[in-house]
Amino acid sequence: MKYAICNETFGDWPLSDALALACDVGYTGWEVAPFMLTDKLASYSAGDRIAYREQVEAAGMQVIGLHWLLAKTSGYHLTTPDADTRKRTAAYLIDLARLCSDLGGDLMVLGSPQQRNFPAEQTMHSAMQNAADVLQVVAPELEPLGVKIAIEPLGRGEGNFLNTAAEGRQLMAMVDSPNVQLHLDVKAMSDEPTPTPQIIRDNAEAMIHFHANDPNLLGPGMGDVAFGPIFEALRDVDYRGWVSVEVFDYSPGIETIVRTSMANMQAQADATANRSPK
Repeated sequence: MKYAICNETFGDWPLSDALALACDVGYTGWEVAPFMLTDKLASYSAGDRIAYREQVEAAGMQVIGLHWLLAKTSGYHLTTPDADTRKRTAAYLIDLARLCSDLGGDLMVLGSPQQRNFPAEQTMHSAMQNAADVLQVVAPELEPLGVKIAIEPLGRGEGNFLNTAAEGRQLMAMVDSPNVQLHLDVKAMSDEPTPTPQIIRDNAEAMIHFHANDPNLLGPGMGDVAFGPIFEALRDVDYRGWVSVEVFDYSPGIETIVRTSMANMQAQADATANRSPK
């Protein structure tokens, strides 16, 4: 397993301290929320990007990519009927792909529910088509940058667009690009009627990234979700991507979350290592 952690986990910690803890615990991947770098992407210079990448790599880690792509922005939306907004959104996603490449990453997790949920008067068909139109503009720009978009289904508590892995696959098919694939998230999958290990097995050929967390908003193994069968499924499908910790409740304390999440994942990986594949 390759373990990563999302940079917003560390809040306002100095980057050097956050990297030191993550590396010490055993993470080797660093997943970046753009809003943690800058509130104005256009002003985040080439020098800024080089300096950030070099600091991460000097700590013994690597930037694996971006997530929360549209969070804390304004004027962007994936499914809106407004063509000008969709055009701006596509352009912004392309700018983020350049940022991702500059930082050394190769994937972008497309979640950001507030910038994709649609109103009651809009149909799901319209929302899906609008999202596909945006991604069809973005997709050709990804290949020369060596970046892929990972579509992230989210549970119903997050909104009304892409609530299941099957819907994520539907959008993938509409975009029809090898540079647009699927992301799976334990918290989100826990909202589906299908057991999480089965969702992993059913979507193995499309999955390029994975978030480990719990519906209680804490890290893997810090809630009721059993991670043994999940890690067994990841092993059985020969998943070679990153397992990245993404949490939303920081009340136990940052160091506790970082250390406990890793300890729980390693314990489950070790426990499944000698089991026969299913």
